[in-house]
Amino acid sequence: MAARQVFYVKDVKDAHTLQTTQPAVQPSVQPEIQPAGATFDPSGRYRYALWRMWDFAAPRVVFVMLNPSTADAERNDPTIRRCIGLAKAWGHGGLEVVNLFAYRTTRPQDLKQVDDPIGEAGDRPLITAAERAAQIILAWGNGGSLYQRDRAVLALLSGYPLHCLGLTQQQQPRHPLYVPGGTLPICYSPPSECTKD
Repeated sequence: MAARQVFYVKDVKDAHTLQTTQPAVQPSVQPEIQPAGATFDPSGRYRYALWRMWDFAAPRVVFVMLNPSTADAERNDPTIRRCIGLAKAWGHGGLEVVNLFAYRTTRPQDLKQVDDPIGEAGDRPLITAAERAAQIILAWGNGGSLYQRDRAVLALLSGYPLHCLGLTQQQQPRHPLYVPGGTLPICYSPPSECTKD
């Protein structure tokens, strides 16, 4: 079985470099080196990124979703399993998952009860994931408008070609669990922006 790594961010300004509080792990480890892993804050209540790699030579897809649930460096939840299936079907060699809100909960309505649902790392995990991505899939469902976080993230990612799995009735990017398994990405950005230069 492939090694899996959990990284705990010891200093929020270093979240994008995945520095760890565990001395046995080199402090500059990046997701492309380990086949599976995740970054959390020291409390474990915030997950900033999760990745799974199965072919390091193939491109990586990034899913931008609402908030993390139960998946961690070792366990996949139903959403991550669906994302892996989609990514493999599209020919990607791995995926990275980042979120509008880093607070871990199985109940998205709990995000309203948390003082800081985004987490101290803020937008850095989103930016870092986008820089590594061959394709970015927006997939947060209807909850993204909470605190207008969807607008902030769309502005943050405005320089990248953006895709989705369809739109909800509220014109939000559909969540992977609510689309058929054979769904293909469609352009979210204006079509002229859906290819990298």
